[in-house]
Amino acid sequence: MQSHRLTRRQPYFREACISILSIAMSACSASPSRNILGSYFPSWMVCALLGIILVVIIRAALVKTGVDASLPVPVIVYLCMWTAVTLAIWLVWLS
Repeated sequence: MQSHRLTRRQPYFREACISILSIAMSACSASPSRNILGSYFPSWMVCALLGIILVVIIRAALVKTGVDASLPVPVIVYLCMWTAVTLAIWLVWLS
């Protein structure tokens, strides 16, 4: 009896899987990229580089004001700051 139920539901299951896969694959049709001097770079790479540049500027300002010396673990603080700045650039620029 159960084999009859499986064969009856199998076409619907197959069609549902095909529909879900086609919807999922349609999101991969175009990646956001930027043309820089004739080469296409992924947008995440541009955002990461801009994030590094901004965190270096922020670090210079923190060193100049003396806040850098009182940071508990500077490597983790600057890594978190870089992540936050990179994601903020991504949200502002590409949304």
